[in-house]
Amino acid sequence: MSFFKNILNKQKQTPIVSYEDFWRWFLIHEKTFFKATKEHNNIESDFLDKLSPKLNELKEGFYFLVGMDSENVAELVITVDGTIENIIFAEELINSAPKIEGWKFTALKPEIDITNVSISMAGYSFNCGNMSFYATDHHDCPDLIDITVVHKDATEENESEIAKGVHIFLDNYLGELNYATTIDNLQIISPPDAPGNLIPIEKLKNFLIWREKEFIEKYEGIRHNTESDSYAGLEAELESGKPMLAVVNTDLLNWDGKASHPWILHIEIQYNGEESRGLPDEKDYKTLDDIEDGIIQELKDSEGYLNIGRETADGVRDIYFACRDFRKPSKLLYQIQNEYADIFPLTYYIYKDKYWQSFNRFISS
Repeated sequence: MSFFKNILNKQKQTPIVSYEDFWRWFLIHEKTFFKATKEHNNIESDFLDKLSPKLNELKEGFYFLVGMDSENVAELVITVDGTIENIIFAEELINSAPKIEGWKFTALKPEIDITNVSISMAGYSFNCGNMSFYATDHHDCPDLIDITVVHKDATEENESEIAKGVHIFLDNYLGELNYATTIDNLQIISPPDAPGNLIPIEKLKNFLIWREKEFIEKYEGIRHNTESDSYAGLEAELESGKPMLAVVNTDLLNWDGKASHPWILHIEIQYNGEESRGLPDEKDYKTLDDIEDGIIQELKDSEGYLNIGRETADGVRDIYFACRDFRKPSKLLYQIQNEYADIFPLTYYIYKDKYWQSFNRFISS
């Protein structure tokens, strides 16, 4: 008997390192999980407390929602709380899910019909009756989707509470993916600060669909070949007195098709520059260049990934790309981050900046 117990203990302790590992583990426990979800009895101890650490073993940044989709079907929603860098992993995890009778698996919080639903939070309600919006057009940035939401109870004193409630409302109304990717700027104001013509909040979804369709049609197929581009080397001095070196693609920075590549990938690689005024030594310089060259080989301009340039200073190399899509860069950088974890700490961020305003500092006024 002890022999079989040891085998079972080893199975339980097997780390979750792949999607297949996760679903294999889930299958072992799914009946217990279903019962806890349907009966809503001991759901925390029998399900939630077990699921959370297993998702964390697979990858940090996974969250989840669980409930009954119908009388005999439980639904597990894997969410990333709107974090762009993690969206592809939630999608892949759900796409790899086996078919399990009585279960529905969903990647990212889906949009819901909230016409007759009201969200309550911090003593305030958020619904179609007390919220409206308007869009601001920008002559110099015509593709920017700049939305202002007006909540009838918003004041300076409750700004934080109202903002949280509006974000939760929009996350549910639009769905997690659309909310994270379609709006460029969002402000929340009170009625006295609003202009005269307001649009009911329930029309926001159709407005965003129209703007996104217009945007895709406008920029479909636009690519930029960087092979013959001009580059500039820049030198500056930080406030600390340490040097900063930069190389930027000047043709790209003056390109009129920036909005076609709206996602900015910012990579930070830390190195030890203490012995050379914040700059890498010869060995580190070569390794940093090798990492950068490897990224460039994978993120090709012909596929919609443009290397804007890099900065090196004070123990950090920053590398910048403008991308048509955020999914491939997310996967690639997560892989490289793990590959070089024992050599250089590497972090990366992906955010939307349709007009590359992040790089105005490189453009001479």
